[in-house]
Amino acid sequence: MLLYMSESQGATSAPLHSVSVAGVVVREDGRLLAIRRADNGTWELPGGVLELNETPEAGVAREVLEETGIHVEVDELTGVYKNTTRGIVALVFRCKPSGGIERTSSESTAVEWLTPDQVSERMAEVYAIRLLDALDGSGPHVRSHDGKRLIPTG
Repeated sequence: MLLYMSESQGATSAPLHSVSVAGVVVREDGRLLAIRRADNGTWELPGGVLELNETPEAGVAREVLEETGIHVEVDELTGVYKNTTRGIVALVFRCKPSGGIERTSSESTAVEWLTPDQVSERMAEVYAIRLLDALDGSGPHVRSHDGKRLIPTG
C-alpha cells in the first residue's frame, strides 16, 4: 500500500491506493484458471494485495498458490487496471502452471479451468477483460473501471 504524508507533514494530501496482483494462468489447452470468491461468490482471477517486501512476480506466484493450490511460472505483465472507486491498482501477469493440484482455500469456494467463452459468461466485465487482454498478446493494457464497468479512455 502506498502511503502519503499529510499536509501537516509537509507533503500535499493525496488519496491512498493499494496495489494488488493477479495471475492469468493459461494451461496448454488454452483453459484459464479462475476462482469463485468465498466472500461474494463472484468469479475472478486468483490474486490479492501485494506485500511490501515482495516483488510483483513473487506476489502473483504466492497469491495463485494460496488461493488455488497451483504453482506457476510468471511470464509477463499483461495489464494495469485501476478501480477508481476503491483506489486499487491491479497488476495482472500471464502465467504458466508448473505443478500442484487444484484446491479451494479460505478465499475460494471453487477453482476451475475455464474456456475464454466461460470466462465471458461467468465473470463481470471488469474481471473478464483482464483474462481476455492477457490472451490477445498486444499488451500491456491500461484500463480503469468503477468496480462494475470499464471507463472509456480518451
